[in-house]
Amino acid sequence: MRFSTLAILAAVGLISSVQPALADGCYDLWWQRNEIYNRNGFCFKTQDGMDAFDNSDCYTDDPDFTRREQKQIQQIKRQENNMGC
Repeated sequence: MRFSTLAILAAVGLISSVQPALADGCYDLWWQRNEIYNRNGFCFKTQDGMDAFDNSDCYTDDPDFTRREQKQIQQIKRQENNMGC
């Protein structure tokens, strides 16, 4: 019985230690993706976007991305989706 309790407590400890890492990972991915938009003059509409990036130099709602940037955005979106962000 004691082993079962320890195993459960250990599992709960593992789960709770993974959640902050997941949240940090999701934010990091969000930031990386939106930094590409920011570099291309995107005007953020959400409060999170406006808080994280300076809209003073924005000039478009439809930025033109290089092929490399498009691939980076797609890759980041896949990672976000896989992580459940």
